[in-house]
Amino acid sequence: MGKGGMCDAEKKEAVNMAAWLVAKNTLKIEPFKLPPLGSCDVKIRMKAVGICGSDVHFFKDMRVANSIVKEPMVLGHECAGIIEEVGGEVKHLVVGDRVALEPGISCSRCNICKDGRYNLCGNVKFFSSPPFNGALANQVVHPADLCFKLPENVSLEEGAMCEPLSVGVHACRRANVGPETNVLIIGVGPIGLVTMLAARAFGAPRIVIVGCSDYRLSVGKELGADQFVKVSTNIQDVDAEVGEIQKAMGAQVDVTFDCAGLDKTMSTALNATCAGGKVCLVGFGHSEMTVPLTPAAAREVDIVGIFRYKNTWPLCLEWLKSGKIDVKPLITHRFGFSQEEVMEAFETSARRGRAIKVMFNL
Repeated sequence: MGKGGMCDAEKKEAVNMAAWLVAKNTLKIEPFKLPPLGSCDVKIRMKAVGICGSDVHFFKDMRVANSIVKEPMVLGHECAGIIEEVGGEVKHLVVGDRVALEPGISCSRCNICKDGRYNLCGNVKFFSSPPFNGALANQVVHPADLCFKLPENVSLEEGAMCEPLSVGVHACRRANVGPETNVLIIGVGPIGLVTMLAARAFGAPRIVIVGCSDYRLSVGKELGADQFVKVSTNIQDVDAEVGEIQKAMGAQVDVTFDCAGLDKTMSTALNATCAGGKVCLVGFGHSEMTVPLTPAAAREVDIVGIFRYKNTWPLCLEWLKSGKIDVKPLITHRFGFSQEEVMEAFETSARRGRAIKVMFNL
């Protein structure tokens, strides 16, 4: 090493690397140039990044609905890390703080943002949503006000889980779940399971979960569901299965969360929910569905949708800190940040099987 220079190892360490989606089923770890640090920004060393269902769809198909990957893109938006640098106007965070990142940057200027529903902002810049790069990288730069300091007893992995948990929290808020709300959850993937945890935390006295996977139903039961009902994928079975669901609930179904978003699951939700109840569509499996809407309308079943979340990280962190919610059992697989492991992690998540949440430890 010459005077004032760096050895090869130090130069390599100084290069920020990220997992780039370059084609279907193809990720490559390559350099990722960060933007300049703004006065209200922080630079974060990523430590935990989870794989979301949307990441898997991009990996397999290069698109999610109308969001199409047209050029190489860094994946990942469930993330937490350690502050390495702070902008001059940042006062609430310091170097060394462990933080969970809220991945969407809204414009803060449109009427929707000013009305407080910033998750619906049409100009949002969201990690790993084309054309914006994500967080599966050594380092990222992010607005400081979207970085939330982790309590001492909350791990970085749990911090990364605040993102999917936020979906469940937002859904429960939209459906007004409380101590007098019997809840049905259809779909036992990661979002169905975190919605179940959130519903219990909001005080739901009885929760029944519905799905096709024996393994995931058993996980849901272990995490606190009162009962579960295994169903088929055949829409002809809806009426009989609704009877089973109502029997398992042992009371009226006040709120149903459809965490799959298919013709059959939405039909089941509408038929199972009591008159005057609510159905919240959380999953977006199909962009168009054929469902028995008129009979549900005649029973004044309200249908609400959700899109991501707003103002959820403080509550998520409080519940993780207090132990009111435990997301650790959902993390079933862990991988490092090598080329081989990145590919293996995404293939593992895509296969599903016994994988619920796949997490990178960087």
